[in-house]
Amino acid sequence: MSNFAPFMSQYLDVLLAQWATPFYIAFIVFEIMLSAKHNLPFYSVKDTLVNIWLMSLNGGIDLLFRVVYLGVFLYFYQLNWVEPITTPWVYWTVLLLAEDFMFYWLHRIDHYCRLFWAIHVTHHSSEHFNLTVGFRSSVFQPLYRFVYFIPIAALGFKPEDIMLMYSVTQIWGILIHTRHIGKLGFLEYFLCTPSHHRVHHGSNARYLDKNMGMFLIVWDKMFGTFQAEVEEDKVRFGLTTPLNTHHPVKVVVHEWQNIGKDLAKAPTWKSRFMYLFGPPGWSHDGSSKTSHQLRKEQGLE
Repeated sequence: MSNFAPFMSQYLDVLLAQWATPFYIAFIVFEIMLSAKHNLPFYSVKDTLVNIWLMSLNGGIDLLFRVVYLGVFLYFYQLNWVEPITTPWVYWTVLLLAEDFMFYWLHRIDHYCRLFWAIHVTHHSSEHFNLTVGFRSSVFQPLYRFVYFIPIAALGFKPEDIMLMYSVTQIWGILIHTRHIGKLGFLEYFLCTPSHHRVHHGSNARYLDKNMGMFLIVWDKMFGTFQAEVEEDKVRFGLTTPLNTHHPVKVVVHEWQNIGKDLAKAPTWKSRFMYLFGPPGWSHDGSSKTSHQLRKEQGLE
């Protein structure tokens, strides 16, 4: 492989962004106009500005760190542990499945380990749900996200192709952040749809930590994290404890501050460990509860 091949991913990402950006803008403008026409409070100026702020931070970190994780991918790719797939349609199909599968586990761990939830929580902190929320990024995720994709490189997939596939599926992951599209018939069986992703952003006990997929919903159905949108249980967007601020720094660091407070009151080393690596909501004294505990209390599990 050419020494310049890893840098092709940046070039392809730029082309993809240039192609997608006008469509994003058009869809967002259309959604804003549609919401205004029907007097639906789906957008706010402050919330949208925070979304742009978080996207910019995430993008900057990703760009600066890219040379590191592409170098890691290249190292494992060149180990040649397995014979690479040579049939193009099989190569790209397997890459799509592998990338989406590994993203599922990245996303699931972000929800079930508080240390990573402290990073990912920014994406869930908005009480709105619209296309700009799709850009409300987990700011520091680029610093560790690549670890989940190392096995894909080791299986003989080119680093630039891994990054391109991630970018392609992320386009879908952004477009499903909308309240204007209902259920999509047979597509609900295998794709992650707007309905599925509305559930994912819900703070209702029924919906917490559900529907982790970005492109395919099949992983959630296989591993027990699927939840359909229930008409009788209208989705409440945001966090179980509302953030109540649009301060650009507090939006990023608020959960780290909460972790610090919990560590300060933790009576044992075991409880300190749990406050860092246990599920969000875990507490040694019952003052807060995990999603599992909340569902159990409400008879949902």
